[in-house]
Amino acid sequence: MTRQPSSRRKSDKPYKSQANLDVLFGEEEVPTSSQTVKLDAIVLPERQPRRYFDPQKLEQLTKSVKAYGILENLLIRPVQGQEGLYELVAGERRYRAAQAAGLTEVPVAIRQLTDEQAIQISLVENLQREDLNPLEETEAILQLLASRLKIAESDVSSLLYRMLNDIQRMTNNVISQPEAETVKQMFAELGLMEWESFINNRLPLLRLPEEILEALRSGQIEYTKAKAIASLKDEQQRKELLAHAIQESLSLSQIRERLNSVQPKKVSSPSPQSHIQIISRRLNQAKLWDKDPKKWKQVQGWLQKIEKLLEEGQ
Repeated sequence: MTRQPSSRRKSDKPYKSQANLDVLFGEEEVPTSSQTVKLDAIVLPERQPRRYFDPQKLEQLTKSVKAYGILENLLIRPVQGQEGLYELVAGERRYRAAQAAGLTEVPVAIRQLTDEQAIQISLVENLQREDLNPLEETEAILQLLASRLKIAESDVSSLLYRMLNDIQRMTNNVISQPEAETVKQMFAELGLMEWESFINNRLPLLRLPEEILEALRSGQIEYTKAKAIASLKDEQQRKELLAHAIQESLSLSQIRERLNSVQPKKVSSPSPQSHIQIISRRLNQAKLWDKDPKKWKQVQGWLQKIEKLLEEGQ
């Protein structure tokens, strides 16, 4: 989804990838053919980096597809052992819009790709379009790193943290040189922020409450709304607000209103100077020496104690 320029912090902004197929696969040409195939002959991969599709933007694309058709080929690859069946590699928005528009056939580019190549192209294509939310981007980059490093995705974060620790300690004992170079090279190819910044600014997103992560991963809610709800510390209140936000399609402003109604108000303590001025003003307004001599006598006792403390401190 295309984002308008905003004042978001750098860590919240999507990365813009500069990678292309030549960078991913070197000079070796990947065999390609272009043609039209039936839409029902295309299946989605088991895992896609992008989960949320803005309904309004998808509707706009659907209208465009109805009027002009699909202007850019979908990228697909043959499914092994199932003749005439293809797996979508890149172009899921166009695929969904074609379905919504009632198309039966779509223009495609067919590539003979390995699983690793298909994963990398899908991830890079999504990163290039700048329409993943920060969590989707983070998980896509981790998946891409896992594919490049040929390790389990669950091990990538710990490897990155160990790399960062090695740099900070100026050691070279934990991470092998080839692994570290692969990480640095991938970030350079994609045109992302420095890998250290990715660790500091993006990996913490994975520590969002689990129900928030699941809602994001299943495409039930936008990232900005999910992040606002995640600020609610009370688990039960947070889960209830998340459910309402999804069921009632609450806007971000509506979510913030509900947050304000349930979160305790922060009462800032006045400065010592302000506190003294407030007390003095209230004493003058109360005029206890006239209206309530008994209370004024008590106040005089406290004032004498304050004077005594001040004299002791001199």
